[in-house]
Amino acid sequence: MLVDLSVLVTRYRSKAALDNEKIAAFGHLGTHFDVMDKEFPLENLRRDGIVFDVSGAGDRDVGVGDADLSLLRPGMFAAFRTGFIERHKYGSPEYFSGHPQLSNDLIDALLDRGVRLIGIDFPGMRRGAEHTPKDQYCADRGVFVVENLCNLDAVLRGRASAPCVFHTYPIKFAGFSGLPCRVAAEL
Repeated sequence: MLVDLSVLVTRYRSKAALDNEKIAAFGHLGTHFDVMDKEFPLENLRRDGIVFDVSGAGDRDVGVGDADLSLLRPGMFAAFRTGFIERHKYGSPEYFSGHPQLSNDLIDALLDRGVRLIGIDFPGMRRGAEHTPKDQYCADRGVFVVENLCNLDAVLRGRASAPCVFHTYPIKFAGFSGLPCRVAAEL
């Protein structure tokens, strides 16, 4: 069974998102990953991974203790469901302000464990001025951040974590800091 994890981008949502983003760029529209001018390796098209339910973090940063990182192996895709995209519709002004964040300690722990992709159901691992430098920090280590995932609850099905195979298909653009992509989880 396949679960589509990509945000549906309509004309309305496209205009709303581009109007609300501080950095309005086509490459950052909808579900996309921040490639930071790096090349997306083809082996990333299919990765074993895990979705973690971290919705209990509430208003604080999602931290190392919110997910069982011992389940991760090098090369995996680690996705985090906060429920934010379900509470605030993609493209709305609320969606782009006050979103959750992954703690710097969690990001470092993921890099130390050798993950290749980090997926989130909100617009950035860090907010404001920390967003781009943290994406670059990950990209410089060969790790890509996939933003604006949805339907992660369909993978979890009430569990704290769920393994799956992620399929990530970016548009073949060059010279962009972000690439729109279609992401599916194979259960």
